[in-house]
Amino acid sequence: MSIDNTREFTPLGIAVLTVSDTRTEADDKSGQLLVKRLESTGHRLADKKIVADDKFQIRAAISNWCIDDDVQVILTTGGTGVTGRDGTPEAVNVLLDKLIEGFGETFRAISYQQIGTSTMQSRAIAGVANGKYIFCIPGSSGACATAWDDLISTQLDYRTSPCNLVELMPRLLEK
Repeated sequence: MSIDNTREFTPLGIAVLTVSDTRTEADDKSGQLLVKRLESTGHRLADKKIVADDKFQIRAAISNWCIDDDVQVILTTGGTGVTGRDGTPEAVNVLLDKLIEGFGETFRAISYQQIGTSTMQSRAIAGVANGKYIFCIPGSSGACATAWDDLISTQLDYRTSPCNLVELMPRLLEK
């Protein structure tokens, strides 16, 4: 993988959803980390919300962004564990047109190097819904940093070669 500097960076509108029953804007370290990372790489924050770990609230926020022309990518943080209240994958899966299996697999492979077998508790997923990329990341700031720094940021950079997700965007709604 390399950066092709003959290509111009394409800034994207990215929405961030924190899924938590307890976090507020004041203590949402994971959501704030994602906002800082996406803005520092040249993307634009399209919107940011915090919702309870409730599948209907999660789906409502994501569904609204899926029809918003200013949003090309949705990042969620939280709700990907195995406890009774963790429901982000279940909320999001029904909205997806396509699942990107490689994201969760690769995220867990990278995380294994950092946290060992505890990575098996992560149900991180990604996919495409209505031509938008959706990444569901665990709620810890470490997991958000790993997902953004090691996976998402390069795939959302049009200059990444040999291939990236941005160059596929015009074809996501093909029939």
